[in-house]
Amino acid sequence: MLSLSIATPGTAAIFRRGSASATSTSSSFHGVKIQHQVSARVSAISSPGKSSVVMMSKREAELKDIRSKTTEELQEEVVDLKGELFMLRLQKSARNEYKSSEFRRMKKLVARMLTVKREREIEEGIGKRLSRKLDRQWKKSIVPRPPPSLKKLQAEEAAEEAAEAAKSA
Repeated sequence: MLSLSIATPGTAAIFRRGSASATSTSSSFHGVKIQHQVSARVSAISSPGKSSVVMMSKREAELKDIRSKTTEELQEEVVDLKGELFMLRLQKSARNEYKSSEFRRMKKLVARMLTVKREREIEEGIGKRLSRKLDRQWKKSIVPRPPPSLKKLQAEEAAEEAAEAAKSA
């Protein structure tokens, strides 16, 4: 990948990073020779008789699931995910334990869903201006509701209280 050689009149030192490859580019500057080796990617060649198994990446599988949903389902899920993001921000501000990777994952998932929604609008011939107008109307029509994680937490607390009431009775 990258090879650096420093040559003085009496000694020579070579520092290498990576391995040798088919092509390379190099330049020299006042006795310092910098050589950058570019590795070419070679696609895997399957041997005859062996079947190649193609694995779908997680992102592609996620996109397939997203595309299979209706636009209304996507909008509902976007609202839920934004509620989850709000709950994560609350946990962060309260200095509770939370997974910081969830922020990025949820934001990307919301972006993917909105992208699929916009792709469908483009297929229907809805322009950018009308799309934004429809989005504003949709946002105004959203009824505030607790996110699924909060609902689950409330259900667990209610079950604990019911169990305690049953023990004391």
